[in-house]
Amino acid sequence: MNEVELIGLGKTFDGHPALHEVSVAFRKNTITAIVGRSGSGKSTLLKSINGLVHPSSGKVLVAGQPLDYNSIESQRRQIGYVVQGNGLFPHLTVTQNISIPGEIAGKTDPSRVGELLAFADLPASYAGKYPSELSGGEQQRVALCRALFLNPPVLLMDEPFGSLDTLTRRDLHKKILEVRKEFKLTMIIVTHDVSEAIRLADDLLILDGGRVQQFGSRDAVIQSPANSLVKELLQATLN
Repeated sequence: MNEVELIGLGKTFDGHPALHEVSVAFRKNTITAIVGRSGSGKSTLLKSINGLVHPSSGKVLVAGQPLDYNSIESQRRQIGYVVQGNGLFPHLTVTQNISIPGEIAGKTDPSRVGELLAFADLPASYAGKYPSELSGGEQQRVALCRALFLNPPVLLMDEPFGSLDTLTRRDLHKKILEVRKEFKLTMIIVTHDVSEAIRLADDLLILDGGRVQQFGSRDAVIQSPANSLVKELLQATLN
Protein backbone atom coordinates (compact mmCIF):
# COMPACT_ATOMS: atom_id res chain seq x y z
CA MET A 1 0.00 0.00 0.00
CA ASN A 2 1.19 3.54 -0.81
CA GLU A 3 0.99 6.34 1.75
CA VAL A 4 2.06 9.15 -0.60
CA GLU A 5 1.57 9.31 -4.36
CA LEU A 6 2.57 11.91 -6.94
CA ILE A 7 0.69 11.93 -10.23
CA GLY A 8 2.13 13.96 -13.11
CA LEU A 9 3.58 16.48 -10.68
CA GLY A 10 5.03 19.56 -12.33
CA LYS A 11 6.24 22.88 -10.97
CA THR A 12 7.44 25.99 -12.78
CA PHE A 13 9.02 29.05 -11.18
CA ASP A 14 9.04 32.23 -13.30
CA GLY A 15 8.91 30.19 -16.48
CA HIS A 16 11.64 27.79 -15.40
CA PRO A 17 10.51 24.19 -14.81
CA ALA A 18 11.67 22.71 -11.51
CA LEU A 19 9.73 19.43 -11.74
CA HIS A 20 8.67 17.60 -14.91
CA GLU A 21 5.68 15.24 -14.76
CA VAL A 22 6.89 13.31 -11.71
CA SER A 23 4.77 10.21 -11.05
CA VAL A 24 5.92 8.02 -8.16
CA ALA A 25 4.26 6.20 -5.25
CA PHE A 26 6.01 5.94 -1.88
CA ARG A 27 5.42 2.64 -0.10
CA LYS A 28 3.85 2.66 3.34
CA ASN A 29 6.13 2.14 6.36
CA THR A 30 9.32 2.53 4.34
CA ILE A 31 12.11 5.09 4.13
CA THR A 32 12.67 6.67 0.73
CA ALA A 33 15.71 8.87 0.11
CA ILE A 34 15.49 11.50 -2.62
CA VAL A 35 18.96 12.04 -4.05
CA GLY A 36 20.33 14.39 -6.67
CA ARG A 37 22.66 17.26 -7.35
CA SER A 38 21.92 20.83 -6.31
CA GLY A 39 19.01 22.18 -8.32
CA SER A 40 17.68 18.74 -9.20
CA GLY A 41 14.26 19.50 -7.68
CA LYS A 42 14.60 17.50 -4.45
CA SER A 43 13.38 20.16 -2.02
CA THR A 44 10.69 21.39 -4.41
CA LEU A 45 9.30 17.87 -4.56
CA LEU A 46 9.34 17.51 -0.78
CA LYS A 47 7.67 20.89 -0.25
CA SER A 48 5.01 19.92 -2.77
CA ILE A 49 4.14 16.89 -0.65
CA ASN A 50 3.81 19.14 2.40
CA GLY A 51 1.71 21.71 0.57
CA LEU A 52 4.31 24.46 0.96
CA VAL A 53 4.70 24.53 -2.82
CA HIS A 54 1.58 24.41 -4.98
CA PRO A 55 2.12 22.30 -8.13
CA SER A 56 1.72 23.88 -11.53
CA SER A 57 0.30 20.59 -12.77
CA GLY A 58 -0.55 17.15 -11.46
CA LYS A 59 -1.48 16.29 -7.90
CA VAL A 60 -0.27 14.92 -4.58
CA LEU A 61 -2.17 12.23 -2.69
CA VAL A 62 -1.61 11.55 1.01
CA ALA A 63 -3.37 8.49 2.45
CA GLY A 64 -5.30 8.28 -0.80
CA GLN A 65 -6.65 11.85 -0.57
CA PRO A 66 -5.49 14.67 -2.88
CA LEU A 67 -4.09 17.72 -1.12
CA ASP A 68 -6.69 20.47 -0.92
CA TYR A 69 -4.79 23.75 -0.97
CA ASN A 70 -7.84 25.66 0.25
CA SER A 71 -7.78 23.75 3.55
CA ILE A 72 -4.25 22.45 3.69
CA GLU A 73 -3.74 22.87 7.44
CA SER A 74 -5.83 19.85 8.45
CA GLN A 75 -4.02 17.60 5.98
CA ARG A 76 -0.64 18.98 6.98
CA ARG A 77 -1.21 17.64 10.49
CA GLN A 78 -0.80 14.19 8.97
CA ILE A 79 2.69 15.12 7.85
CA GLY A 80 5.67 15.65 10.14
CA TYR A 81 8.35 17.96 8.75
CA VAL A 82 12.00 18.36 9.75
CA VAL A 83 14.13 20.97 8.00
CA GLN A 84 17.86 21.59 7.73
CA GLY A 85 19.03 23.69 10.63
CA ASN A 86 16.14 22.34 12.77
CA GLY A 87 13.87 25.44 12.52
CA LEU A 88 13.38 25.71 16.28
CA PHE A 89 12.05 28.97 17.72
CA PRO A 90 14.90 30.43 19.82
CA HIS A 91 12.57 32.30 22.22
CA LEU A 92 10.61 29.16 23.12
CA THR A 93 11.62 26.39 25.49
CA VAL A 94 12.10 22.81 24.37
CA THR A 95 8.64 21.93 25.68
CA GLN A 96 7.05 24.85 23.84
CA ASN A 97 8.87 24.01 20.60
CA ILE A 98 7.88 20.35 20.71
CA SER A 99 4.23 21.01 21.57
CA ILE A 100 3.56 23.69 18.92
CA PRO A 101 1.81 21.23 16.54
CA GLY A 102 -0.52 20.23 19.37
CA GLU A 103 -1.27 23.85 20.24
CA ILE A 104 -2.17 24.59 16.62
CA ALA A 105 -4.32 21.47 16.32
CA GLY A 106 -5.98 21.96 19.69
CA LYS A 107 -4.55 18.67 20.94
CA THR A 108 -2.45 19.53 23.95
CA ASP A 109 -0.92 16.62 25.83
CA PRO A 110 1.68 17.51 28.50
CA SER A 111 2.79 13.89 28.88
CA ARG A 112 3.61 13.64 25.18
CA VAL A 113 6.66 15.92 25.50
CA GLY A 114 8.18 13.70 28.18
CA GLU A 115 7.53 10.57 26.13
CA LEU A 116 9.22 12.06 23.07
CA LEU A 117 12.22 13.40 25.01
CA ALA A 118 12.77 9.93 26.46
CA PHE A 119 12.50 8.35 23.02
CA ALA A 120 14.99 10.86 21.63
CA ASP A 121 17.43 10.04 24.48
CA LEU A 122 17.20 13.57 25.86
CA PRO A 123 17.00 14.18 29.64
CA ALA A 124 13.65 15.30 31.07
CA SER A 125 15.51 18.30 32.52
CA TYR A 126 15.87 19.66 28.97
CA ALA A 127 12.15 20.48 28.87
CA GLY A 128 12.74 23.99 30.22
CA LYS A 129 15.90 24.74 28.24
CA TYR A 130 16.14 26.97 25.19
CA PRO A 131 17.60 25.89 21.84
CA SER A 132 20.74 27.99 22.37
CA GLU A 133 21.54 25.85 25.41
CA LEU A 134 21.65 22.65 23.33
CA SER A 135 24.19 21.21 20.92
CA GLY A 136 23.38 20.96 17.21
CA GLY A 137 22.58 17.27 17.51
CA GLU A 138 20.34 17.86 20.51
CA GLN A 139 18.50 20.62 18.68
CA GLN A 140 17.84 18.29 15.77
CA ARG A 141 16.48 15.66 18.16
CA VAL A 142 14.09 18.28 19.56
CA ALA A 143 13.02 19.14 15.99
CA LEU A 144 12.36 15.45 15.41
CA CYS A 145 10.26 15.30 18.59
CA ARG A 146 8.20 18.25 17.35
CA ALA A 147 7.59 16.54 14.01
CA LEU A 148 6.38 13.42 15.81
CA PHE A 149 4.15 15.18 18.35
CA LEU A 150 0.86 14.46 16.54
CA ASN A 151 2.00 10.94 15.59
CA PRO A 152 1.68 11.61 11.84
CA PRO A 153 1.74 8.69 9.38
CA VAL A 154 4.17 10.58 7.11
CA LEU A 155 7.49 12.20 8.07
CA LEU A 156 9.36 14.47 5.64
CA MET A 157 12.99 15.44 6.26
CA ASP A 158 14.82 18.03 4.15
CA GLU A 159 18.62 17.71 4.50
CA PRO A 160 18.15 17.18 8.26
CA PHE A 161 21.76 16.27 9.03
CA GLY A 162 23.66 18.56 6.66
CA SER A 163 25.14 20.87 9.30
CA LEU A 164 26.15 18.16 11.79
CA ASP A 165 29.49 16.48 12.36
CA THR A 166 30.04 12.89 11.24
CA LEU A 167 29.64 11.20 14.64
CA THR A 168 26.49 13.15 15.49
CA ARG A 169 25.06 12.27 12.09
CA ARG A 170 25.71 8.57 12.66
CA ASP A 171 23.95 8.72 16.04
CA LEU A 172 20.94 10.41 14.46
CA HIS A 173 20.89 7.88 11.63
CA LYS A 174 20.40 5.15 14.24
CA LYS A 175 17.63 7.16 15.83
CA ILE A 176 15.85 7.61 12.49
CA LEU A 177 15.80 3.85 11.96
CA GLU A 178 14.35 3.49 15.48
CA VAL A 179 11.69 6.11 14.64
CA ARG A 180 10.56 4.15 11.58
CA LYS A 181 10.33 0.94 13.62
CA GLU A 182 8.64 2.49 16.67
CA PHE A 183 6.14 4.78 14.94
CA LYS A 184 5.43 2.75 11.76
CA LEU A 185 6.06 5.79 9.57
CA THR A 186 6.39 6.44 5.88
CA MET A 187 9.53 8.57 5.75
CA ILE A 188 10.84 10.62 2.83
CA ILE A 189 14.30 12.11 3.28
CA VAL A 190 16.01 14.58 0.95
CA THR A 191 19.79 14.32 1.00
CA HIS A 192 22.72 15.15 -1.27
CA ASP A 193 24.77 12.47 0.52
CA VAL A 194 24.38 9.19 -1.36
CA SER A 195 26.12 7.18 1.37
CA GLU A 196 23.58 8.54 3.87
CA ALA A 197 20.75 7.58 1.52
CA ILE A 198 22.08 4.05 1.15
CA ARG A 199 22.53 3.70 4.91
CA LEU A 200 18.98 4.78 5.75
CA ALA A 201 16.66 4.08 2.85
CA ASP A 202 14.63 1.12 1.65
CA ASP A 203 13.96 2.89 -1.67
CA LEU A 204 15.92 5.47 -3.66
CA LEU A 205 14.52 8.21 -5.90
CA ILE A 206 17.17 9.78 -8.13
CA LEU A 207 16.32 13.20 -9.58
CA ASP A 208 18.11 15.36 -12.10
CA GLY A 209 16.81 18.50 -13.73
CA GLY A 210 13.42 17.91 -12.12
CA ARG A 211 13.05 14.53 -13.82
CA VAL A 212 13.05 11.07 -12.29
CA GLN A 213 16.17 9.21 -13.38
CA GLN A 214 15.44 6.08 -11.36
CA PHE A 215 13.10 4.96 -8.61
CA GLY A 216 13.18 1.59 -6.91
CA SER A 217 14.51 -0.43 -4.01
CA ARG A 218 17.96 0.52 -2.77
CA ASP A 219 19.45 -2.79 -3.86
CA ALA A 220 17.87 -2.66 -7.32
CA VAL A 221 19.19 0.85 -7.95
CA ILE A 222 22.68 -0.04 -6.73
CA GLN A 223 22.85 -3.26 -8.72
CA SER A 224 21.27 -1.94 -11.93
CA PRO A 225 21.69 1.84 -12.42
CA ALA A 226 19.22 3.07 -15.03
CA ASN A 227 21.66 5.36 -16.84
CA SER A 228 25.13 6.88 -16.75
CA LEU A 229 24.07 9.71 -14.45
CA VAL A 230 22.79 7.32 -11.78
CA LYS A 231 25.86 5.11 -12.21
CA GLU A 232 28.19 8.09 -11.81
CA LEU A 233 26.32 9.28 -8.73
CA LEU A 234 26.60 5.87 -7.08
CA GLN A 235 30.19 5.23 -8.09
CA ALA A 236 31.31 8.53 -6.61
CA THR A 237 30.11 7.21 -3.24
CA LEU A 238 30.65 3.46 -3.44
CA ASN A 239 34.22 3.83 -4.69
